[in-house]
Amino acid sequence: MSRGSAIIAIMIAFVGGFAIGQVTGGGSGDDNEVADVRVEADGAGERAGAGAPAEGAPAPGEVVRYRVPVTADQPSKGPEDALVTIVEVSEFQCPFCARVLPTTSRIMNEYRGQVRIVWRNNPLPFHPEAGPAANLAMEAYEQGGAEKFWQVHDILFENQRALTRADLERYAQQAGLDMAQVRAALDNNEHQAKITADQQLAASLGARGTPAFFINGVQLMGAQPFEAFKEVIDRELANARRMVQAGTPARNVYAELIRNGRTSPAPEPNQPAAQPQQPQQQPDPNAVYKIEIQQPAPQRGPDDALVTIVEVSDYECPFCSRVEPTLDRLLEEYPRDVRVVWMNNPLPFHRNAGPAHNLAMEAFEQGGNEKFWRLHELLFANQRELTRENLERWAGEVGLNMAQVRAALDNNEHNAVIERQQGVARGVGATGTPSFFINGRNLRGAQPYERFKAMVDEELAKARALVERGTPRNRVYATIIADGATTPQFIAAPGGAAQPGAAAPAPAPERYEIAVPRNAPTKGAARGARVIIQEFSDFQCPFCGRVNPTIAQILQEYGNQVQIVWRNYPLPFHQQAHLAAQASLEAFRQGGNEKFWAYHDLLFENQRDMERPALERHAEALGLNMAQFRQALDTERHKAAVDADMEAVRAAGAQIGTPSFFINGRLLQGAQPFEAFKREIDAALAAAR
Repeated sequence: MSRGSAIIAIMIAFVGGFAIGQVTGGGSGDDNEVADVRVEADGAGERAGAGAPAEGAPAPGEVVRYRVPVTADQPSKGPEDALVTIVEVSEFQCPFCARVLPTTSRIMNEYRGQVRIVWRNNPLPFHPEAGPAANLAMEAYEQGGAEKFWQVHDILFENQRALTRADLERYAQQAGLDMAQVRAALDNNEHQAKITADQQLAASLGARGTPAFFINGVQLMGAQPFEAFKEVIDRELANARRMVQAGTPARNVYAELIRNGRTSPAPEPNQPAAQPQQPQQQPDPNAVYKIEIQQPAPQRGPDDALVTIVEVSDYECPFCSRVEPTLDRLLEEYPRDVRVVWMNNPLPFHRNAGPAHNLAMEAFEQGGNEKFWRLHELLFANQRELTRENLERWAGEVGLNMAQVRAALDNNEHNAVIERQQGVARGVGATGTPSFFINGRNLRGAQPYERFKAMVDEELAKARALVERGTPRNRVYATIIADGATTPQFIAAPGGAAQPGAAAPAPAPERYEIAVPRNAPTKGAARGARVIIQEFSDFQCPFCGRVNPTIAQILQEYGNQVQIVWRNYPLPFHQQAHLAAQASLEAFRQGGNEKFWAYHDLLFENQRDMERPALERHAEALGLNMAQFRQALDTERHKAAVDADMEAVRAAGAQIGTPSFFINGRLLQGAQPFEAFKREIDAALAAAR
């Protein structure tokens, strides 16, 4: 079996071009691989009981701009007073980033003097050599300014497949850099703070994949053709010239254009926030997706199984490991009729997931299903210990050829396969993990066994009917998905009219499994509460503020029977909400529940003013350590914790707006009256007896 052939070759017939969450090369063959690994929360919009209008969605035809600052810290080429500034968010190990270089060169030639390109680093976590390469490039910038940076930049892209430490030092010497300083910079990751700041900015704007471009603040994702850039550049040039004619100095054009730009992702145009005349959309649970499987592929169960479950998963995701016993149970209960096919989707914020997935695919390359699933179990059993040393140890335990293992890990030999599979998942809307396609129907999150069983039984009945009509067992899956969708399918949210031809929504699961963090702000019972209410909220959401008196009434009536657990869910169109959430967690770090809830109240009392100065005033009023507070906001110390709250909802398979409450796992959405909460709490108390 040749390297690269022993894979899950999952192919979807993409409509060419670009859609949010995916980047296509626009050509044929490999150019259709999807490079973007963006993972984002489903900003469902605010949904109050009475149906509130959503905020932040761009009007038709509106140019959405992002505030992407440019300082002397970022390498650039082209004049500082250029009328068009292109901020390029990129990394040196990404093949799509290299592929777009002829286009950016053509732009600089055809728009000489009118365009400048500014570089920002975003080394993706599953490209282990991208980080050191970025450090070298920034060291070149420090030593020799833009000239040396772009020289090293070109060398790195010319040699993408050779970015070892020895290679980097050779390129540095070739560029005439001071080698003692280079070695010190690489040894100490001296430029990591700037690189991390670039990454955080990109993530905050929704540009988690590479390459991404901001043209005078207008976002363009992926290795797009020259014509796509030209369309935006020409429009921006015309706009900038009008500004200059009106009196704006050319050097100030960019700053003026981005002054009021977005600082968080805009709602997706194909998933607008709910409005009375255009109901919010949710994934269609009955849609069948065309996900073709070519053997050989890692799988459990017979080739001619009547039900195929494609498992889209991540070895470092705790929810992914949690669902494995459910899959084992399904295979045990349906030994003849169910197969599980593996599909890689290491999430970008799981730093050790990429190497683990590479090793798993190497195990499959060497030893087929037997070796793959043995290693698979070891990886999930040791999720918190996915170091290089441990990966090699487990490879030895499984009996793999260690020379080939080390080569596969050193060279990321299976990355092309993994990235292709990630692209396929995102192409059909499966952006989080775990996600499952059961005979093409999508089931998201670590759902209970009963949810899987219900869907398996439905699909099994359909499959048996096909067999009775003459379809061979080994053709059932191909027949079912033959006319399946190749893009995400949606239905209107409850309360809105479904789109023409859309199926009625399936009933929501009885309970969602969302683990309570060990260290989260709480009120009510300190421990032993019979009812846990996890409140997912947003400090900038007016309906979230309105429900606070109801929460107080709940605590007054139920006392120690109830515990309220605060979880952050800042919606992407609330530009100050994420930083406010981080500020509240710093208050919690410094002063526990007392300071958190006091800060929480100040934020809701002052929702119209959540800029950085206001956040600091509230902290001062509560007597927080201001040096520590400012440092926490400057470094985004609590960003990961906020993002983890949002990911917990996605992983559970829930679709929510704010506020949303999980009452012993049952979902109640919106600023509901006390009576609505009382019904759910009383039911939960009765069930807990």
